[in-house]
Order: sequence, then C-alpha cells, then structure tokens
Amino acid sequence: PTAFLTSHCFARNQYGRIGSDVTMQCGSLDNDASVSWKVNGTDVRAQHHLEGPRLILTEVDLSHTGLYSCFQNPHGERRDTIYLHIGIPPREPTVTCRSNTYPKGFYCSWHQQHSTYIPTTFEVDVQYNQRSLEVMKDSVHKNRCHVRFPEVFSSIPYKVNVTAINALGKASTTVSFEESNIVKPDPPERVTATPIRFNPRRLEVSWHSPATWPDIDTFPLKYFLRYRPLIREQWQHVLSSGVAAKDIEIGTWSDWSVAVHATPWIEEPVPIVSTTEVDFHTETKTSPIPSSNAPQKAEPPVGRAARVITFFSPLLLGMLLLLLMW
Repeated sequence: PTAFLTSHCFARNQYGRIGSDVTMQCGSLDNDASVSWKVNGTDVRAQHHLEGPRLILTEVDLSHTGLYSCFQNPHGERRDTIYLHIGIPPREPTVTCRSNTYPKGFYCSWHQQHSTYIPTTFEVDVQYNQRSLEVMKDSVHKNRCHVRFPEVFSSIPYKVNVTAINALGKASTTVSFEESNIVKPDPPERVTATPIRFNPRRLEVSWHSPATWPDIDTFPLKYFLRYRPLIREQWQHVLSSGVAAKDIEIGTWSDWSVAVHATPWIEEPVPIVSTTEVDFHTETKTSPIPSSNAPQKAEPPVGRAARVITFFSPLLLGMLLLLLMW
C-alpha cells in the first residue's frame, strides 16, 4: 500500500467517461515500441487491446478506475504512470435561493441530482441591474454562497447562474427572481407548552422569533399555530391567535417548528379513606389538590410571544407545531 500511494503521487491524471473507450499512451514512446501494462500492480485483466505503446480499454465502467503503469520491453523499465478516473460529465445543477435574514441578503445553494464520480466544481455568478454582485462562500456548507441585497424593496430581478464543471464537461442552470419571492424566515425557536392551573382545557404556548431574523422590530413577524391530540391524525388550526410567521405583504411561510408535547392541568383524585383507619362517626373531606408538577401561569418574558389555547373537548395530550412566515 505504501508503494501504491507513492506511485500515485507521481502519476498523471486521465479521465474517461462511463461506457466509452479509453486510450492511454505510454509516455512519448514511438508507435513501434513494445510495452506491457499493469493496473494497481497486477496485470490488466479487463477487456482491452494493445497498439504499440497504447493501451485501449473498451466500454469502461467504474471498476476501471486505478493506477496504470507501462513498462518497455525487453528490460521492463517503467516509462509512465497514469491514474485513470472514470465518471460522467455534470448535469444541470439544481439551484434554490432564499432570504432568511431579510433585509440583509440571501443565500443560494445547489447540488447535482446524480453523482459524477469525479471531482466537480461550481462557479456562481449573480447579476442585478446589469452588474455582477459579490458572492461570498459559506464557511460551513460547501455548495452554498451568500449575497447582500444592494437595495431594499426593489422589484429589479436577480439572475443567478451556477455552472458545474469537471474534466469531462460542464453544465449550467440560471434562475431569476425578485426579492419579495425568496423571503422565508426560519421556524420559531424554543417552543414551549405549559398547563394552566385549574384550567383542564387550556395550555399556554410560548415561542421566540428565529435568531437568524435580524430586525424583528422593523420587520415584525406574525405567527400561526396548529395543534392536535395525540390520538388524532388531523391538525387543528388556531386562526385567531396562531403561531406561524409571515410579513404582512411579502414572502412565504416558514417550515413548521419542532413539535412539543404537553398535558393540560389534571385535578388529582380524592383519596379513598378506609373506615378502619378513622372513627366511624367522623366525616372526612379532602379538598382537590392541584398537581405539584403543574406550574403557575406566568407572564411571558420580554422578547417572546405567548398564547393561551382553549380546547373544546377534554384532552389529555396535545402536540403543537409552530410555523413562521414572512
């Protein structure tokens, strides 16, 4: 393995397309030179034929990938080393753009729907009002870039072109959009649902705006909420005091937040007292005791929203999802 890696470092790269024939030339030897070939240190067993210093592989597939070495007869001197990569040209990448940090800017991401099996890079160009905008690579996501809005409340469309490039070819995708059509906040965060003491049909739900939304005061969000008992499959929508986020005029709904589970307040049952433990003539009464685990209703802290949900049928368990829209 050590010798193989060392040889690979000094090999020149060659690329072949799946299903095609590949010809490898042994250095600069003349056409009448006699050579032998090895792949990964062993004789070539795949379907092939020799033409002087050339090795021709027919209808290659991924199994033909490897390190090929040629040796000049009769002394067996190695004259060339080639690392053969087998793959396919890229197809048009899938491109999506979104602004979850309005009005700062937006990001675009892209991917290949099918693997090319060989290294593929991407070039991104963003045009606005007949000029190119600066594109900043994402530090975490390899196939994502960020662009700042040059203007706010603009109706001038953006044009984003992403080109996939590898050694066997290239392919491009272009998308166009207006600012207002790509605004989509992230879901609400830190969603909680807590029981309300002495209210067996109510829950208090609270949440925080997404941390990625930069200016909640200037660009406020409205919310929409849905819930369902765990024993049911259909969600109930709370229209009057909902939890989902959306700006009044532009944008689309966010994805739903993570679901949370809650149990409304339950009155603890009156304990059954045995007559053998008390005087027969003594009447014992026990007042209902609220659950010690049920928190008191509290004012929501600054920076978050809260709603009280009333259930119109007795519920023991509820599931809540929050949705955010701009």
